[in-house]
Formats: sequence, structure tokens, C-alpha cells
Amino acid sequence: MLKVGVFGVGHLGKFHLNNWKEINGVKLIGFFDPSNDNANAVIQQYGLKRFMDEDRLIDACDAIDVITPTNHHFDICMKAIRKGKHVFVEKPITNTIKEGRDLVDMVREANVKLQVGHVERFNPAFLAIKDIPLNPMFIEVHRLAQFNPRGTEVSVILDLMIHDIDIILSLVKSDVKSIAASGVNVMTETPDIANVRIEFNNGCVANLTSSRISMKKMRKMRLFQKDAYIGIDFLEKKTEIIKLKQPNDAGVFSFDIDTQNGKKTIAIATPSIEPLNAIKLELQAFVDAITNNTPTIVSEIDGFLAMEVAHQILEKINSTSILV
Repeated sequence: MLKVGVFGVGHLGKFHLNNWKEINGVKLIGFFDPSNDNANAVIQQYGLKRFMDEDRLIDACDAIDVITPTNHHFDICMKAIRKGKHVFVEKPITNTIKEGRDLVDMVREANVKLQVGHVERFNPAFLAIKDIPLNPMFIEVHRLAQFNPRGTEVSVILDLMIHDIDIILSLVKSDVKSIAASGVNVMTETPDIANVRIEFNNGCVANLTSSRISMKKMRKMRLFQKDAYIGIDFLEKKTEIIKLKQPNDAGVFSFDIDTQNGKKTIAIATPSIEPLNAIKLELQAFVDAITNNTPTIVSEIDGFLAMEVAHQILEKINSTSILV
């Protein structure tokens, strides 16, 4: 039985608690949260023990789940790793690049598992294309949200865009060549809306727009590659694949078009999307990595690389603001 302790039982933390209770082979030991309101609500709803000392909760567990504000991630993760405990930590992995590098080194030295909560990797609309050969050369992303004070301790880059940065880095097997970015502070002291262009050494270009001050929600990614276009709607859980029809493409809608190279047949497929719980899937994957001693799906290195690119974007935005 894997003994798990939870750090932070606010809005997202309660979602984690609900899912931990449904995962076989896991025993929730207790939680730590300095907010009496959060703590009392959890005690009443879940009957879970509240720990008033971080170290005592870590000592009582095999693994911890860190869902605190980002500026607390490093200290809690560091304590757990030094005690040989496995760690699941919400994105972004840490608050600074140095903290991220230090965590990566500590995980390697302690030989423990660390998984970063980039939950969109487990979105059923994204999982629907896992068996499709992907080599995107242009990626367009729009992630828009209505304003919510929760999460605004960090910029929209680290709050929202980092989800898409992580997915793009997992898809494009090439180093970043250059980054251009612009952003505007509207409701907070950090950028609330931003547009970013990332160029990779293999020629791929990604254009990302993120906003947390929009009137409507949108979480869409479009992948363009040779002979194919793939659209992923993370919000509506829909995926569309448009490509040149192959002889083995049975059961898909198709139509012919005339091109300079002759007639081509275009196939449109909408993969079946299973109604999966992404948070439960990521927590289950973390448990499986510990149980089977296999790599985590979103490792500490993945989390660090996404955060590193996010900070490079912020530096570009800040330098542009200084020039203006």
C-alpha cells in the first residue's frame, strides 16, 4: 500500500483528494495546509488527518502530492526528496531556474520518482493521437481563459501557456533555436496576455497565444505536418485529422480535390474520444511508475525544460518592455 500525503488542499487540491481515493493500492495519510478554512472543509468532507508540521507528514508517507502555490514547491519537494520520498508536484515545477536545476540533480542523486502535473498530457483529446506518427512543422495554439484571481501569483506564461510549451517540447524532437514574445500586464503585475513564436533547429515553428482575461474559454492546438493537419480541442475533448487518404484508411469521410499534381483524395477522421479523467490518469501513472520502477511520463527533466522555455519567454517580454 502506497502511503500518500497531500500538500495544499485548496481548489485543485480537493480534485486530487477525490481522485486519490479512487486509486487502488493507495492510502491517504493526511494533509498539510496553513489555511484553517481549507483544512476544516477537508476534515469535514474527507475525515482526513491534518498535519501541522511538514516534516511529520513527509516522514509518515512514501510519496507526497504538492499542490501549493509555486513559490512553495521547491522547499517542500527538497525536504521530501532528501528523505527518499517520491514526489508529484503541480506545474510549474519550481519558481526559479536554479531551483529547477537543483531539484533535477536531487532526484537523480536520491533515485526517487518525480512527476510534474502537466495534466494536458493526459487529456483524452491528446491521447487520441498517441499512435499517429507526428512530425509537426508548424504549430498554432490558443489557450484563453476568463479572469480568475486564483493562480495569478505567476504570469500567464507559467499559469496557462506552460501546458502547451510542455506538449510542444514533447512533440518536437529538436532544440529551440529562437524565441520572440510580447505580453501585456492588464489585471495583475505580470503578463496576463501573451503571444510567442518559437523556432526550432529542425525548422518547426510554434505560435502560441495565451490569455487569462478573455470573455470565452478556448484550449486549441493545431499541428501541420507533411500531408496532414491535426486539430486538438483540449476543452471540448475533440480531435480532427485531415490528411491525404491512404489505401488502408477505411471508414473515414473523404473527398477529391484537383491540384497541380493531379487529383488527390482528402480523408477526414474524428477519432473516438474516451471519457477519461485526466487528473486520475496522471496520478495513476505516477503510482505505476513507483510500483513498477519505470520512468514517470512527465519527468522532472520535462518539467524543468518547459519551465526553462517559459522563463526565456518572460525574459523576452521583459526586455521588450524595457526597450519600449
